[in-house]
Amino acid sequence: MLGDITLSKLKADRIDRAFTRALTEPRKGGDKPLSPRTVHHYRRVLIKALNQAVIWERIAKNPAAATTAPKVERTRMLAYDAAQTAELLETIRSTRMFIPTLMAVMCGLRRGEILALRWRNIDLEACQLAVVESAEQTKEGVRYKEPKSGRARTVSLSRTVVEELKAHRARQAEEQLRLGLRPDGNSFVVAQMDGRPIQPRSLTHEWVRIIGKTSLPRIRFHDLRHTHASQMLAAGVHPKIASERLGHSTIGITLDLYSHVLPGMQADAAEQVDRAIRSALNASTKSVR
Repeated sequence: MLGDITLSKLKADRIDRAFTRALTEPRKGGDKPLSPRTVHHYRRVLIKALNQAVIWERIAKNPAAATTAPKVERTRMLAYDAAQTAELLETIRSTRMFIPTLMAVMCGLRRGEILALRWRNIDLEACQLAVVESAEQTKEGVRYKEPKSGRARTVSLSRTVVEELKAHRARQAEEQLRLGLRPDGNSFVVAQMDGRPIQPRSLTHEWVRIIGKTSLPRIRFHDLRHTHASQMLAAGVHPKIASERLGHSTIGITLDLYSHVLPGMQADAAEQVDRAIRSALNASTKSVR
């Protein structure tokens, strides 16, 4: 779309026209235009690339920064409430999906983070785990990379999660020892029976199969992370703490993603302040009397 333009002559209006064409005309070799989300990613990549061109003094300013971002319709976020979460965990407790589901819905871990987690990353005595890498599905298989935010994080574990992980570690060790394997700190927490890692798409397929056998609403595995986030915020956890737990790069991402939970929090906050002021006023009135 832009490859025939000399860099020094690339202007914002030309980039905007290219984006409009991508959104309205069928792409090369296809029968549909690109989606707004794809064009939005194009724009982000172009801005980053041209920022580097500015640093290298190839151009004076970044023309892509002045372009208009396409409007992307937000995917409706689904989540379970506390009762549905409890029903889910009890229903799948006897399956191999129990631990990955527990880590998503009780810790807010992403699918790739769960599948990259090794026992050396978990300190059950300190009740915490370290998210240091993530498993990514590729055409060639699975590759391990840094977490989505670009930095590691520590996630505190509840007593329930610690107890379930201890029981899981014992079962897993017994299972692998029967196959002549000796698990250690490098062993994956969520793995196949022979200790080999699980591919992200395989986990997704198994989730779809398992949830299809229940009476619960059909949601994506990733929505279990949304479930954890929504329940945290609804319980009054400060958004900054929730942001750190979820591994968001900024608190703004958390506030934007879960704005639907915040009105209830604001109402609770207003009532708490109201009660505090009324209590102070009553105390003041009594002292005057």
